[in-house]
Amino acid sequence: MSDHHELATKSGRTSPITFYRQAVAELRKVVWPTRPQVVNYFFIVLFFVLFMMALVAGLDLAFSKLMFSIFA
Repeated sequence: MSDHHELATKSGRTSPITFYRQAVAELRKVVWPTRPQVVNYFFIVLFFVLFMMALVAGLDLAFSKLMFSIFA
């Protein structure tokens, strides 16, 4: 075991330098998406968000008309 590992377990904390090195090492393992994948995901998410906005707006309109017909 290295001194850094023993030091981290004794104090319960990792030094900022060790944390930074570990974070950079993990980021190097990430498989980043290609530009076409990002564009594709963007349009999928955009469509889903617009669909959900329309659904919620439609339900809001329907329930508000129903409430106004009941109470007005």
